[in-house]
Amino acid sequence: MEVQYVYQKKRTEFGRQCVFSDKGPDLIDNYPSNWVLLENYILKDPFSQGTQCNSILAEHDANTTRATFVHSGMNHTEGGWPKDINKEDEEQTKRYRRKIEKEDSYNPILMHLCKNMEDSVLQNNSINIYQQYFSDVEPTPLVEKSSARIVNVYQDQCPTKRVVNRISWSPDGGTKLAVTHCDLKFQQPFDIPTSHSYIWDIENPNRPLLIFQPKFTPMVCLEYHTKDVNTLVSGQLSGRLAVWDSRKGCGPVNRSLTEVSHREPVMSVLWINSKSGLEFFSTSTDGQVKWWDARKLTEPLETLILSSPGQIIQKAMSASCLEYETTIPTRFMVGTEKGVIISCNRKGKSPSEKMALRFSAHLGPVLAIQRNAAYVKNFLSVGDWTVRIWSEDCKESSIMWTCYHRDRLTDGAWSPTRVSVFFTTRSDGSLDVWDILQQQERACISMKVSDEPLSCLRVHEQGRLVAVGNVRGTTNLVQLSENLSYSTKLDRTLLTAMFERESRRERILEARNREIKLKLKTKSGLAVGADSVAVMEVTETVEKTVASDPEVYASEEEFFSIISAAEAKDTLK
Repeated sequence: MEVQYVYQKKRTEFGRQCVFSDKGPDLIDNYPSNWVLLENYILKDPFSQGTQCNSILAEHDANTTRATFVHSGMNHTEGGWPKDINKEDEEQTKRYRRKIEKEDSYNPILMHLCKNMEDSVLQNNSINIYQQYFSDVEPTPLVEKSSARIVNVYQDQCPTKRVVNRISWSPDGGTKLAVTHCDLKFQQPFDIPTSHSYIWDIENPNRPLLIFQPKFTPMVCLEYHTKDVNTLVSGQLSGRLAVWDSRKGCGPVNRSLTEVSHREPVMSVLWINSKSGLEFFSTSTDGQVKWWDARKLTEPLETLILSSPGQIIQKAMSASCLEYETTIPTRFMVGTEKGVIISCNRKGKSPSEKMALRFSAHLGPVLAIQRNAAYVKNFLSVGDWTVRIWSEDCKESSIMWTCYHRDRLTDGAWSPTRVSVFFTTRSDGSLDVWDILQQQERACISMKVSDEPLSCLRVHEQGRLVAVGNVRGTTNLVQLSENLSYSTKLDRTLLTAMFERESRRERILEARNREIKLKLKTKSGLAVGADSVAVMEVTETVEKTVASDPEVYASEEEFFSIISAAEAKDTLK
């Protein structure tokens, strides 16, 4: 129904002049009561009436009828048990079945039903909609292009921008990020108005979740507990250690004494496996490694001075980084500023046994060490302008290394999910992603993260996110493509073969070098009879190894020819 209303107006009223007058306001919403009008009303008690603000335009009022539900039972007889048979009584049901089977109509009905059932069975046998065809053939994976992009940026809240020195992911799936800001430049003037460090929620880059406020000196390193999301431990610029609880505010809950702490800045601190779950160890440029209990920081549990022979702190090598793998709880590694990596065993009886293995890794300070998550015997080290991959079976040289970059490398780490991928940061602001199964000469991806030099990185436990910090206090969150984050079935097999091949190659070269040195000593008259025996033993070792793997010998044939030519030249002289 159309609602229509016609407005009518006289012709003389169109275009009428508006006459205004000077008149005060009238109050029209307050009228006094008139008792004379009360006689015209009839009072009803009780009285109820529904009102609406809008006028009713419908011609009829309608209301739905409420449905009435009644619970009733139904006696099912067709295809069910009769009334006089109790289906719970096994004896009655068996007697009833035997009675039905003896009836004359039982066989014809059964044969008729079997015909219909046979058609359905044959149809299911011809086409099985639930069958997985070609289940033994693995589908060819789609070739995904390797890529990376920046998803979030976290800025230093201090007006004077400071270097991002260390990054740590929370153990609750990496939802939070702990970032420390500290400038370790030698004789840097201490005029920065704040020494704060931050905890960020990765989904909120605008404001930090929590601000840690050390009282005197800034934090150099900060590390989340491996299981408790609220507990952290930090090493300060003054050499002291502090334990933090994010539930108890921005101050430390416990700090070590100056007398028992490190003499110089704490470069690295890591949690270790223990019965209490509250033990950690730290290292500093003063050449000491100290073990602590977070409940009692009045004195360290144990101290190791990186000087052998003799625990002389004046001769100790300055430590620059630590490495600890939870699967081998008694082993750890220390990188020094002299380019030496020390593989230590805490269960050793003497300091020399604790520092049994040494690797001459780099020309300058070792900036990062990390074991491969799948191959704990293999680890990478970052220093000067290159990255080297080592095996504990080869002590004299690394088994693989990258080319020397034009820009200095600052940090590196393995991917926790894809065993053949590792990351490096450079001083030109670039993040390099390497996959040694694809290519070894150059990185798969080289991404320009910032115009400022990058200082550190940390990889998320799921492998798709990488947090990268620079010298201007900015932390960038980089997301990688899936092909750089997940391993395939063949990755472990191929990488195992690669590591074994390169380790075997280096062992052959080491044995060959020892043989050449002993021959030179013998020719110069400095060798004794024992050396000759050693020469024969080393020669036999090399010959056995070459016989077992002739391909390695063929690949090194050119190298040996150069050594032989140089040796003949020295003999003629």
